[in-house]
Amino acid sequence: MAANYKKAFNRVLKQAFPKEYKALLDETEQHFAHISKDVAFAARSANPMDRRLDFSAYFLSLIKAMEKSGEPYDAIRRVCLAVATEYVRPKNRLQAFLKRLPPKLMGTRIGRLLTDALHKKVSVKGHEDGFEAHIITDKAETYGLGYGVNITACGICKLFDKHDSGKYTHILCEVDKITTSLAGLEMYRTGTISGGAAVCDFRYRKKLGGA
Repeated sequence: MAANYKKAFNRVLKQAFPKEYKALLDETEQHFAHISKDVAFAARSANPMDRRLDFSAYFLSLIKAMEKSGEPYDAIRRVCLAVATEYVRPKNRLQAFLKRLPPKLMGTRIGRLLTDALHKKVSVKGHEDGFEAHIITDKAETYGLGYGVNITACGICKLFDKHDSGKYTHILCEVDKITTSLAGLEMYRTGTISGGAAVCDFRYRKKLGGA
């Protein structure tokens, strides 16, 4: 997995910083050697949401490296979103189909079974510094879709706050919007735990003309 996502970082950084990208990658790796220790539990966590933390730790490492090189917030945001877009972009028709499949299953029997199974796993912390979330299926609370997520313990918020980088968590929220769009959905947020809210909430609507 690590080799997978690092390819996207390498490709985007080489385009954005043709002269400095090697030094920037080296600096990112140095930060990651330290930050990754905080998410060492993620790969084996019983909560599947924790699997995102290794990728998020590398994002944070890049942010730290770009901060050190004097890049402003807007430049950091732009590069991070370019990396995310490159990473999640479907590489073939099968990947594109699979990304758009979940909304088609919502409201079906198999969709409900999968949602129930997911809720059981994500509603229990796999680690004290990891995620805890609740799947919302009430249509009145989910724009009629019957699917939403309330994160009550956010591993990403904890990780970024621990390294005094809470202001950058909004970039990760934008990354979620990119992923959601590929599934044919629009994502709506009202707050983040890092920003002082009680929960990180995720609500969705099917895009016009979408799945």
